Amino acid sequence: MSNVAEGEAEELVPRIGSSSIVWKHFGFKASDTKQQQVICKECRKVVLAPQSNTTNLFNHLKKNHKVQYDECIRNKKCIAKTNHPTSTQTSIEASLFSASPYPSTSQRHSEITNAVAFYLAKDMCPINTVTNEGFKFLVNTLDKRYVIPSRNYFSKVALPAMYKKRRGEIESDLANVQYFATTTDLWSSRTMEPYMSLTVHYIDEDFAMKSRCLQTSFFPQDHTGESIAQGLREAMASWSLQEERLVCITTDNGANVVKAASLNNWTRLQCFGHRLHLAIEYAMRDPRIDRAVGLCKKLVSSFSYSWRRKKQLTKAQIELKLPEHTLKTECPTRWGSRQAMIARVLEQQRAISQVLSDDRKARHLIPTWQDIEVLEAINKSLSPLSEFTDALSSEKYVSVSFVKPVLHLFRSSILKVNDDETDLTCTIKTKILSYLDEKYNDPLTQELLDLASALDPRFKLSYVSEDNVAQIHARLTSEMARTAPATMAEMGPTDPHGETAEDANAPTTKKKKTLGSFFKTAAAEGATQRLSPLQEQQAISSELQSYLQSGNLDSEEDPLDWWREHQRLFPRLSKLAKKYLGIPATSSPSERVFSTGGNVVTCLRSSLKPENVDRLVFLSKNL
Repeated sequence: MSNVAEGEAEELVPRIGSSSIVWKHFGFKASDTKQQQVICKECRKVVLAPQSNTTNLFNHLKKNHKVQYDECIRNKKCIAKTNHPTSTQTSIEASLFSASPYPSTSQRHSEITNAVAFYLAKDMCPINTVTNEGFKFLVNTLDKRYVIPSRNYFSKVALPAMYKKRRGEIESDLANVQYFATTTDLWSSRTMEPYMSLTVHYIDEDFAMKSRCLQTSFFPQDHTGESIAQGLREAMASWSLQEERLVCITTDNGANVVKAASLNNWTRLQCFGHRLHLAIEYAMRDPRIDRAVGLCKKLVSSFSYSWRRKKQLTKAQIELKLPEHTLKTECPTRWGSRQAMIARVLEQQRAISQVLSDDRKARHLIPTWQDIEVLEAINKSLSPLSEFTDALSSEKYVSVSFVKPVLHLFRSSILKVNDDETDLTCTIKTKILSYLDEKYNDPLTQELLDLASALDPRFKLSYVSEDNVAQIHARLTSEMARTAPATMAEMGPTDPHGETAEDANAPTTKKKKTLGSFFKTAAAEGATQRLSPLQEQQAISSELQSYLQSGNLDSEEDPLDWWREHQRLFPRLSKLAKKYLGIPATSSPSERVFSTGGNVVTCLRSSLKPENVDRLVFLSKNL
C-alpha cells in the first residue's frame, strides 16, 4: 500500500525509447532514473518486467484492466496492417528499384541476353516474344536491372551470332570424322515453299552416337533426280564433307530421291519405316478391310464433331466400367495411327454401341459382327508391329544392325501364320512378309545389312544366311586390310626404345632402369617392325576369328559401350564398327527436322525468310 501511495503522490514518466503500444498504460517514477520499477498507471501497482519484456504487462492488463487490454490489442492489429516492411526488406527493394540498369557491355547483361536468345531458338518461340508484356514483366521481376534489347537485336545480332558459333563448333567436329552417314527428305512449308533437309550421323572417337541437322535449305528447283543430286552435293560441299567418306544415305522410296542417290553413286538404304508402311498398305487392299476401316473413320468423326456424343460416351464408359479413353483418328501417312484407331474402337465397342443405339440418325454406324471380325483380324496382325518402327527410328543408339534380326523375327514368330487364325489374318501376314522379302532381296542392301549385323557384338553372324557368310568374311577382311595403315598411323611412330614421338618430346625425369624394362623394350622393338604382307594377313585373320569366336553381347546391352572397351583388342574391326553402325535404319531424323520446321513456320510466322527458317531450325535441333 505504501507503494501505491507514493505512486499517487508522484507523476509517472514514460519509458525511454518505448515502441510497444502497451507502454501507454505503464510508466516510471521521475526519481527512478534507471527505470527499473514499472508501475501501472491505472492501479499504481508495480509490475515485474525483466529487461522491459512486455509479456507481463499485457497479462496484467488482461487480468486487471479488460477495457485497456482490448484497446491495446485493437491498436496493435491496426499498426501491424499499416506497418512498412522491415529495414532489410526495404533496403533490398529500394536497391532493386532504384539501382541503375546493367550496361549493355557488362557480363551479366550478356549472360541474360544469351539465355533469352537460347530460349527463343531452342523452344522455337517467335522473336516478338521479347516485346510481349507478359514476357517483359517476367524478365523485369527476375532482375529489375536488366533491360531487354529490341526484337531487331535478337533477329539481326544475337541469333545470327549464336548460329555462327554453333555452326563453327559442328564444322570443327565434322572435320575429325572419318566416316559418316546421312538422311535427307523434301518438305513444303505452310506457305508452300519447298525445302530440303540434310542430317549427318556418325560415331565419334569415344564411340558415342552423334546426329546433327546441317541444314533445311530453300529448294525452289524442280524436284527431279538431277536437281536433288546436285543440291545434295552442294550441301555437303558447304560443310566441307568429302563424298568418299559417306558410307550410306538413308531415304524414303521416292523415285526422285532414289535416282539422285544413284546419280551420285552413293550407297542408299531404304527407310525401314516407309517400307513397313507400304507393306501394310499393300496388305490392306481388300474390300472387307475397306468397308470396316471406312466405317471406323465415320464412327470416330461422328464423336469428334459432337460434344453431346462425347459426353454420352463418357457416361457410358463409367456405367460399363470401361477406360475413359477418347477415340483416335487415323493419320494417312502413319500406319500406326490406323492400328491405334482400330484398337480403341474395339476397346470401346460396348460404349459406342450404347450411345449410337439411342440415336436413330447414327445407328447405321454401329459395327456389325462381320465388321468386328475384320477389325479384330487387322488389330491382331498389326498390333505386334507397332513398336518396331518407333524402336528403329531413334537417333541415339545403333539401329541399322537391327534390320536383319527384325526381319528374321517377323518370319519366325510375329508374322508367322498359325492354324488357329482366320483367313483374313493369315492373308494380311503373308502379304506383309512377302512384300518385305521382295524389297529387301536386293544384293547390295543385303550385303550392307549383313555387314552391320556382323559388326554388332550382339548378333555377329547369327542372322547372316549361310550362303553369304563367306562373302561377308571376305568383305570384312578386305576392309580391315585397307584400314590397317591408318590404324598404325594413329598409334604413332615409335623410337628404338619403345616410345612414341609424343612421349619422346615430353619432358621426362631420369628413372632407374628395372629388369622388366628390358622386356618392354624388346616388345616395343618388335612392334615397330613393319609386318610383311603375310604377317599382316595373318593378323587380320586372327583378329576377325577372335572377334567372331568371342561370346555374343546381351541383346539389351549397348554395342557401342562394348566397342569402347574392346577397341584395343580389335583395332581394325573397331574402325569398321564406327563406319557401319552409325547408319540410321530410317529417315526419321530428316522427318523430325520438318516437324521442327512446322513449329517454326506457323500461321503467325508465315513471312519468315528461307535463310531465317534454316537458321532457326538449325539452332533448335543442335543447341
